Amino acid sequence: MKQPDPVVVIGAGLVGLASARAFARANPRFPVIVLEKESAVASHQSGHNSGVLHAGLYYRPGSAKARLAVQGIRAMVEYCADRGIPYERCGKLVVSVDESEVPRLRALLDRGTANGLTGLRWLSPSEAREREPEVDCTAALHVPEEGIVDFPAVARSLARDIAALGGEVRIDTALSAVHPDGKAWRLETNRGDVRAQFVVNCAGLHADRVANWLKAPDVPPIIPFRGDYYKLRHDREHLVRHLIYPVPDPAFPFLGVHFTRLIGGGVECGPSAVLALKREGYGRTDVDARDALSSMSYPGMWRFLGRHPAMVAAELWRTASRKAFTRRLQRLLPALEASDLVPGGSGVRAQAITRDGRLVEDFLFREGPASLHVLNAPSPAATASLAIGDVVARRAIASINGTSVSLKGVS
Repeated sequence: MKQPDPVVVIGAGLVGLASARAFARANPRFPVIVLEKESAVASHQSGHNSGVLHAGLYYRPGSAKARLAVQGIRAMVEYCADRGIPYERCGKLVVSVDESEVPRLRALLDRGTANGLTGLRWLSPSEAREREPEVDCTAALHVPEEGIVDFPAVARSLARDIAALGGEVRIDTALSAVHPDGKAWRLETNRGDVRAQFVVNCAGLHADRVANWLKAPDVPPIIPFRGDYYKLRHDREHLVRHLIYPVPDPAFPFLGVHFTRLIGGGVECGPSAVLALKREGYGRTDVDARDALSSMSYPGMWRFLGRHPAMVAAELWRTASRKAFTRRLQRLLPALEASDLVPGGSGVRAQAITRDGRLVEDFLFREGPASLHVLNAPSPAATASLAIGDVVARRAIASINGTSVSLKGVS
């Protein structure tokens, strides 16, 4: 009997690997192949983040981010414990630095409670200082479920799981073109063609391009934002005991600079958030003409810049000036000095933006001909990846079988 054509997953980041694993577990009769253009899994967003386990505090109740982050962090902790992957539930403090931020902090407490987080605790300034002696705040929220993890180790473990289930992860295999082949697809790669009965697009920074190749509907462009980090000097790491975050500013579309303990040791400070001129450009001078033109020719990008001119200017200045970056961090830790910071790493966030210049806030999934596309999966996608993988697998199976699946709260 002829073996059925495989289900092919594009991208060996955490979401792609978790989706392939979930599909292989649920449907062992169908072979699964993951195609990854890099020489290792988790080479981009999954390996260029600070390794935070997000518990679902910030996200609108009922949204996909809220539901999948809460499910995902618990699944991720269980998975890491079972596999012996390093993780730590060190907890997080979200701190208000003046009275104007207190109502927003209380709203976060209400939102986290609505999302099902456990152990949330409102802290007075003195209670906050018991946990973080260098923090100067008017109030704080303790989020005990949050923590840190080695996400690249998770990705390598997922790849081993896929192999054990009979699937393949093909590294150094770049997709170059796609062609309809009856009801299936023929995928051109640098290592030969692959015929796929169904394609799952988890291409991250290139998800919009792959989706357009596969004729998916209503594909919002991906705009890359680079985040640069500093690290604390080793002799100043004692300043930070937990994760320390600011109260999000509603006028600022990202979470703001914060302090993150790292699973391998050290403390990271940041990130900034500036437009990247290369989708996989981790250096400040990295430019790719095609990527830059794609972003700057998109009307939604200019409308975004028009909505947030002060934020854009401030982020550019903080990226260029260590002193300016330090001043922003000092709102959380007044004892910090510019000399305490040394250059850290960087990451690039794949963010979908609408034509009217708004960030797509929730995870976004689209179905196309014999395909399913993960078109917006920024943070907390790494934390939520196992839960996202289950969603993707269920949708893919339903599509292959010609049935429908109701997934409340998933776009």
